[in-house]
Amino acid sequence: MSHLAHIALIVRDYDEALDFYIGKLGFTLVEDSYQPEQDKRWVTIRPPNAPENATTILLARAATPEQARFVGDQAGGRVFLFLATDDFDRDHTAYTQAGVEWVRPPVLQPYGKVAVFRDLYGNLWDLVQFADRD
Repeated sequence: MSHLAHIALIVRDYDEALDFYIGKLGFTLVEDSYQPEQDKRWVTIRPPNAPENATTILLARAATPEQARFVGDQAGGRVFLFLATDDFDRDHTAYTQAGVEWVRPPVLQPYGKVAVFRDLYGNLWDLVQFADRD
């Protein structure tokens, strides 16, 4: 059986990324280990209340000027990540109070309720509560 273990998200700085994802979005720190042979950290996070075996986000510090060009634009300006929630209004309110920048307001779509926010680097995310499929 195959599954996605991690999704790499290129960041400028580990600690500022952790401040945003843990401090504002309530993500959980899974691992933060220094890798001396490469002078980098292995930093993984997962969404709040996600199961322990859920795919994690690997915060990958840009190590070259080429990589740094993609910080905040990993998807060419499109929504990059989709954060599913079981309570859209709760999370939208909490994120708004935490200062998250919304670029598209909440809207009801056939697939559920969704709004788009920008992370600290400019990547676009959907916050989405999927509709029940009867």
